[in-house]
Amino acid sequence: MIHRSAFRRAALALLAACCLAPAVQAQNAADWPQHPVTVIMTFPAGSGVDVVARTLQEPLGKVLGEQVIIDYKVGAAGNVASEYVARARPDGYTVVFGTAATHGSNAALYKKLPFDVEADFVPVAPILDVSNVLTINPEVMNVTTLKEFVDLVRANPGKYNYASTGNGTGTHMAFAELNSRLGLNMVHVPYKGGPEAMQAILKGETCCIMNQVQTVLTQYKAGKVRLVGVTTARRVAAISEVPTIAESGIAGTRGFDSSTWFALFAPKGTDPAVVAKLNGAVRQVLQMPEVKAKLEGAGNTVRLESPEQFKATVHANRLKWAEVVKAANITID
Repeated sequence: MIHRSAFRRAALALLAACCLAPAVQAQNAADWPQHPVTVIMTFPAGSGVDVVARTLQEPLGKVLGEQVIIDYKVGAAGNVASEYVARARPDGYTVVFGTAATHGSNAALYKKLPFDVEADFVPVAPILDVSNVLTINPEVMNVTTLKEFVDLVRANPGKYNYASTGNGTGTHMAFAELNSRLGLNMVHVPYKGGPEAMQAILKGETCCIMNQVQTVLTQYKAGKVRLVGVTTARRVAAISEVPTIAESGIAGTRGFDSSTWFALFAPKGTDPAVVAKLNGAVRQVLQMPEVKAKLEGAGNTVRLESPEQFKATVHANRLKWAEVVKAANITID
């Protein structure tokens, strides 16, 4: 039989431990980070997400007081990196650089994902809204407006190949949505990332791509590609002369808005206090004049949301792309 005094001591010890746990957790969050934070990249070096991550890397490290390391786990439209982080220790030291594709449309495209894009992650902070723009090699398609582009494709069903940065990526989904809305018959050619897809356009292997503005600006200014229409609801300041797709007036394009976002996600179970701290650091960096000017000068729009606000954004995005995937009848095993 357990002695009453021993039982009492054990009960008091348990109570003390329970009371102490929240204080220890808060203390740990207050001390975070104490060593480098690793950002796992979903797409390769030179891609649009990589350019943005590199822009944030140094200033974010200074704000956090610890080095930010960028590591690449490329493959399966970002799913390799996502799975890696979903299984990582939820201590705030390993996060994934996700997109509206990796944590939105992939849920509808891949039927056997080893993780749930919402349940297995904590949305930490959005970074940017990114505009795609219909980019054309003028030697392959000598068109200057969206109407001319649509007329040419409709007159030659199945003839023209369009590139993407990979199956299920934002560039793929934006084009799939356009084709579905307008009833266009084109052949999708996925590449391993932005640099390879852009080279395919320049070489004439494919006619066009819905690529991020920031990744086509240099070639556009050099006159090597032609920009026909941006996918956002409003024109992009960096290329204000290029109309939106919705402005074309073509039936099916009304309200067209196929922009995407970049963001950081942590594994489920990450301390909310650590998430809030990282969110605050990201927001601080994004509001630095030099950082904001560089990002928006490349055709992006800085996005500031709390973790709670961004969680709602992620959920709405997932529902939107599920509808697009169903309408376009896209499946990826």
